[in-house]
This record gives sequence, C-alpha cells and structure tokens, in this order.
Amino acid sequence: MVIPSYNNFVTLEENVDQSYSQIENQLQRRLDLIPNLVNTVKGYASHEEEVLTDIADARARLAGANSPEEEATANAELTGALSRLLVVVENYPNLKADQQFTQLMDELSGTENRISVARKDYNDQVAEYNKRVKRFPGVIIANITGFDEKEYFEADPSAQTAPEVNFGGND
Repeated sequence: MVIPSYNNFVTLEENVDQSYSQIENQLQRRLDLIPNLVNTVKGYASHEEEVLTDIADARARLAGANSPEEEATANAELTGALSRLLVVVENYPNLKADQQFTQLMDELSGTENRISVARKDYNDQVAEYNKRVKRFPGVIIANITGFDEKEYFEADPSAQTAPEVNFGGND
C-alpha cells in the first residue's frame, strides 16, 4: 500500500511542477513582449512616463518573484499597470492605428489568455494533489514521506475591484 501511494504522490507532484512551469513560460513570454510594447508607446506618448515606469517596475517585480504567491501579486500589479496603459492609448488615435502596436497588443492578448489557461491547469493539478495529501490513507503516507500541500496561484485581492476608467467625461 505504501509504495503505490508514494509513487502516486511523486506523479501528482510532478504534474503540479509541470503545470507551474507552463505559467512561468507564459509569464516570461509576457515579460518579453512588454519592452517592445512600451517602446512603441514611448514614440507616441513620451510624456506618459509615470505609466511606463509603473509597467517597468511591475515587470521587474514579476521577473524577480520566487513563489506562486509572489508571482500572483506581481502579475496583478503588472495587469493593473497594463490597464492604465490602455487608458493612455485611448488618447492617441495614431498609436491605436500603428501596425506594430496592434500586433503587439494582439500578442499580449493571446498571452493573457494562455496565462489564464495555464493558471487554471496549475490550480486543477494543485487541487488533485492537495486532495490526495489530505485524504486517508494519503495523509499518513504524505506525513511520513514529507509531501506537503501546494499553494494555489491566486489573484491578488485588489484584482477583485474593477479599475475605474475615465476618458475625460464630466460624469
């Protein structure tokens, strides 16, 4: 009974690790796209330095994150900064029409979708693993062999509040 349970834990843990690496791959893809996007925007909106700085800072925090919790928090910050960038873009019709900008935004949008799918897949694997760690007789084997619960990739609590967008109206 012990050997198959142990091997099952190893398999489940590897599935969790593999799913997490997919999140990291997509986050890296996103990080690689952002400098190109920022440079394109700089050409049109050079005085929007605060938004561009926020994006660079959030990108650096995401690149330096060391755990799923840190990555989730940094990812939420970067998402917020990119949302503010989209508000800036609305003020520059020539930028919205720029082919390079449009292509970068399409790639970023696709990456955001991939990140969402990778997070879901990771959390599904974590749920399966954590159930096994908590259920009997798995809980006994897990305690003996050192298999601990895994962290979910959760959104930052501030992500529950939708950002307020104002295009200069007097509402």
